[in-house]
Amino acid sequence: MWRYFIYRMGVIALLEAEKMVDETLLEEFEQALLSLDRLAVKNLLTKFSSSESPIELIEKLVVPALNHIGFEWEAGRVALSQVYMSGRLCEEFVKTILPHADFKRKDQPNMAIAVLEDYHLLGKRVVYSVLRASGFELLDYGRVTVDEVVSRVKADQIDILLISVLMLPSALRIKDLKAKLNQQGIAVKLIVGGAPFRFDANLWKEVGADAMGKNASEAINIITHFMESQT
Repeated sequence: MWRYFIYRMGVIALLEAEKMVDETLLEEFEQALLSLDRLAVKNLLTKFSSSESPIELIEKLVVPALNHIGFEWEAGRVALSQVYMSGRLCEEFVKTILPHADFKRKDQPNMAIAVLEDYHLLGKRVVYSVLRASGFELLDYGRVTVDEVVSRVKADQIDILLISVLMLPSALRIKDLKAKLNQQGIAVKLIVGGAPFRFDANLWKEVGADAMGKNASEAINIITHFMESQT
């Protein structure tokens, strides 16, 4: 229970730090998501995108709103269906503004990205799209269980695995994933990201990850560092 109490306190601090846009706009956007008002969501995203780049729109408006909705679910104030549908609405609109893939691929290790037993795919989608637009190629595993990702990593001979989560329980499951990878002798660099790791600076180490990225840009830098260390 202590972990969940600290998680809630940390999320509150994280949300305060993330207020990079007008608080009224953020509240309007969150309410539009919770009420499944597609038109309002689209209008607010369009309004904000007129003055910001696509990545800034995501990091300053979408991510804080989804983080807060996730916290509200943990606190029992919103339904799981609202968490799920909020993510789906954001995915639907955001995928139309993310950069397209570059046809020139980098000489790189085998990589994959996944959401581990969580309900939000948006963070994964952002990192996936930005990595591909930056010249990297990687497999998209979507939403998977621990056993599924272990099986696929082994079959695809993955060297670098990126895991995205929003909820604390999903973040803690990464420890089980790491243990099963070790049991099968699968050597893979594990990069994690998501709200639980952003407020708890040591959580990524506790679950056995090799690195933590706060955003897509940091993921690129971490992958580049791994590649350089292998040459």
